[in-house]
Amino acid sequence: MNEAVTIRSVFFGTPAFAVPALQALHRVTQVVGVVSQPDRRAGRGMQLTAPAVKQAALALGLPVIQPEKVRNGELERWLREREADVALVAAYGRILPDGVLNAPRRGCLNLHASILPEYRGAAPIQWALLDGKTETGISLMQMDSGMDTGAVFATRRMAVPPRMNGGELSEALAQLAAEMVGAEFLAAVSGSLQAVPQDSARATAAPPLTREQLWLDWTRGAPELINQVRAFAPAPGAVTRIGQKRLKVLDAQLGWCEQGHPPGTLLAGASGTLEVACGSGTLELLRAQLEGGRPQGAAELQRGRVLQPGQRLAVTLQEA
Repeated sequence: MNEAVTIRSVFFGTPAFAVPALQALHRVTQVVGVVSQPDRRAGRGMQLTAPAVKQAALALGLPVIQPEKVRNGELERWLREREADVALVAAYGRILPDGVLNAPRRGCLNLHASILPEYRGAAPIQWALLDGKTETGISLMQMDSGMDTGAVFATRRMAVPPRMNGGELSEALAQLAAEMVGAEFLAAVSGSLQAVPQDSARATAAPPLTREQLWLDWTRGAPELINQVRAFAPAPGAVTRIGQKRLKVLDAQLGWCEQGHPPGTLLAGASGTLEVACGSGTLELLRAQLEGGRPQGAAELQRGRVLQPGQRLAVTLQEA
C-alpha cells in the first residue's frame, strides 16, 4: 500500500458525470463514504431510480448516504465520524454549509467543469456551449462558502469541436476530471500544490437553466440556435413545435438555403435535406424527435410525412 492509499476521503457526487472521478478516487485513496442526492423518480414509468454515483459506489462496495437536508447537522456529524482527511466534490448538486465544508481535516475540494473564474454555477457545460466557446476545462478548487469562488489548485483545458454536444462534452470533461484525481488532487492534498485565488473581476455565471431556455426562437440567428441545440443534446433537447406536438431538435448544422423566408419555415435543401429559416441564415435539421416518437434523421422524418417543406414551426415560446 503506497502513501496515497492511506488518505481517507469522502466523495460527493450525483450524476453520471461524477462517476469517473469517484472511480479514480477509489484507486488512489481509501474512500470511507460517498454522499449522493436521494433516489428520484425518472423515466416513462416514473420508477424510483438511484443516482449514477450511488450505483457506482455500491458496485465498489462503498457506504453511501443520501441526505434529504444538508444543513441540519446530521451530514456534518456523519462526516466527522468518518474521520476523513479530505472530501472531493463533483457535481453533487447542493450548496454545502460551512460545517460540512470544514468537517474533513483538509476541507472539501471541488472538480468544477469550467476554466474558473468563468462559468461559476450549476450549468457550466451548457452555458459554455450556448456561448459558442471553443475551449473549456476542469478546475480543481478549494471550496469555500461562495458559489465556486474558492482558490484554484489547477486547471486542465480541452478544445471543444464545433459539432460536440452537451452529452459528449460532459463525457470528455468527466474523463479529464478523473485524470486530475490521480495527479493534481493528490498534490493538493499533500500540500505540494498551492492554490491561487480567483480573479473575481473576470467571473461569469452559469446559473441553473429553465425550461423556457429549451425553446428555439426562430427569429434568432442560425449560429445561436445551433449552439442551443448542441447545449441541450441529447437530453433534455432543444424544443420547438409542429402543429400541436413538440419536436426536439437533437442535431443541426448551418444550412445553405437562400434567406428571405419567414422564420420557422421548413425549406427543401440540397439532396433532400431539410432546413429551417431563421432570423438570419438557415439551420439544417439533421436529427429530431417528435413528441411520442423516437429520434429520427431528417430524411426519415420527411418520408414519414412528419415534416415537409412549406410547413412552419412555432416561431417563439409565446406562439407555442
